[in-house]
Amino acid sequence: MAWYVYILECEPNALYTGSTPDPDHRLRQHLSRVAGGAKFTRSHPPKALAALWRTSDAHTAHSLEWHIKRLTPAKKRALVAAPDTISDLGACAEGAEPLDPAPYRHHFTDLS
Repeated sequence: MAWYVYILECEPNALYTGSTPDPDHRLRQHLSRVAGGAKFTRSHPPKALAALWRTSDAHTAHSLEWHIKRLTPAKKRALVAAPDTISDLGACAEGAEPLDPAPYRHHFTDLS
């Protein structure tokens, strides 16, 4: 079963990294449309899905998430700008496929 790793652009100028088997549902949680969002995104509301990668399984997604969370903000922003460079993170990113976050923009269209 595919799992996904994502980076959200949040208020005021923050990034949030997470992983999920269902990006649509998880985005609704982060946007407080359904229960279960992260504490961070309740205090730093998401503005956009900045980057998204598909992995083959939960273990790979969690490992990749862990490694991304340990990057400096500048390196995270560089990764968002060039998602194909995910392989630079090494073995934890093996098989991670960058995806276009555009199909998920509708989650953010009605934000004030």
